[in-house]
Amino acid sequence: MRYIGVFLWLLAFAAQPAAAASSPALRSLEYQLSSLLSRKSADVGIAALDLRTGEMVSIKGDEPFPMASTVKIAVAAIYLAHVEHGRRSLDDRISGQSAHRLMERMIIRSDNYATDLLLRDIGGPRALQEWLETNRLGNMRVDRTIAQLLRAKRDLWDVRDSSTPNAMVELLRRIDKGELLKPRSRYYLLDLMRRCETGKNRLKGLLPSGTRIEHKTGTLNGYVSDVGIITMPDGRRVAVAAFARGGSDRPRTIAQAARAIYDAFWKKIRWATPMTAG
Repeated sequence: MRYIGVFLWLLAFAAQPAAAASSPALRSLEYQLSSLLSRKSADVGIAALDLRTGEMVSIKGDEPFPMASTVKIAVAAIYLAHVEHGRRSLDDRISGQSAHRLMERMIIRSDNYATDLLLRDIGGPRALQEWLETNRLGNMRVDRTIAQLLRAKRDLWDVRDSSTPNAMVELLRRIDKGELLKPRSRYYLLDLMRRCETGKNRLKGLLPSGTRIEHKTGTLNGYVSDVGIITMPDGRRVAVAAFARGGSDRPRTIAQAARAIYDAFWKKIRWATPMTAG
């Protein structure tokens, strides 16, 4: 039996994508995710980051994937940054609707028209790209509006309008840590993401009932994604980005990976917590 166990471990290691990378304490999770994804037909990129310790696991973490509607987190962030600098207000009227209402529609319901109205108001894709670069958020590209993206011929390996999984969790980390937004704006954006109504079968699909998650989904023909922050039972927060293109059973794959990440991080946290005598 011992030899069978060693063989299975080696098999999982051999199936590991070349672009996998992890903190030493999360190597077993890396192997587990690699084994899971090796049995799937979709091309999947995943990154998970402990926002307290900085420990991270990733599979194809530096490979670009389409952002699709996950870019809406960045659209919301730049608009709120403009509000903080006095250039915009959430009470501003844009095409007859308040910016606040458009933000709700964009993040909670993933409304594409609301997104493009907000994006146009802050200067379009080029302005958002410049904001990302100014804030040293690399490996993310914003080239087109949502309408332009949807009209274009679909190419799920096009590097335009893409992000790597690692870059996306870095964006989430910097939002959560207050490095991009002030506390009030941070809370506002994360609360919108907490109320997200789409993608119930993705990151949150297999998590324990009641698990807090602030997230945003993305969907194209042949592609799904979900990115967000999961709060563990002890209050620790883990940023996760999952992108899946091609193949089949993409939402289920993301859900299974998210549960594996949750279980591994929670197990690690429990082991690190000193036992007290009863």
